Amino acid sequence: MARPQAFSPGGAIDQPGDASGRVERIILATDLSAVSAHAADRAIALAREQGAELIVLSVVDPNGLRLPGGRFLRRMDQERARVEAGAQAIVLRARAAGARATFLVWEGDPAETILSASASERADLIILGSHERGRLGRLMLGSISTRVSEDAECQVLVVPRDPND
Repeated sequence: MARPQAFSPGGAIDQPGDASGRVERIILATDLSAVSAHAADRAIALAREQGAELIVLSVVDPNGLRLPGGRFLRRMDQERARVEAGAQAIVLRARAAGARATFLVWEGDPAETILSASASERADLIILGSHERGRLGRLMLGSISTRVSEDAECQVLVVPRDPND
C-alpha cells in the first residue's frame, strides 16, 4: 500500500490526513532546538487550521547524555525536567494560539521512539524540523527526519530550518 505524499520542498503537504484530507492528530517531534522552533510554528498553525489535536513529543536519548568514558553530562531526571519544561512551553503557546495541545516525553532512540509514539497515538501526521547537516553529516550521524520519513505509517512533514536563523 503506497503512503500519501509526505513532504514537498516548499513545506506544503498534499492531501494530509485520512482519505477525506482531514488531520485529527499531529505529532510535533521536537528536540527543543532553534531548528525545531520553525517546525513548532508550522505544527501549531496547522493544528489550529485543521482543528487537530497537537501532541508535542520530545525524546530523551540516554546515549546523548553520556560523555566519553561513560560519565553523564546530566542526570536523566534533570534532562527529563528540562525537556518537560520546554515541551510544556510549546503546549502553552499552542493553546494561546487556539489549538488543542498536550505533550509527551519518551526515552530512547529518537527515530524509533518517534515512530513508536506516532503509532501508539494514532497520529495522522508527524512534523519535525531538519538540521540539514549535509551529505557527510547524514552519513556519519544519520538523519532522524530521513528515518522517520521512510518508516512512518502516517504522513511526515519535514520543515527545513528558517534561513534567517
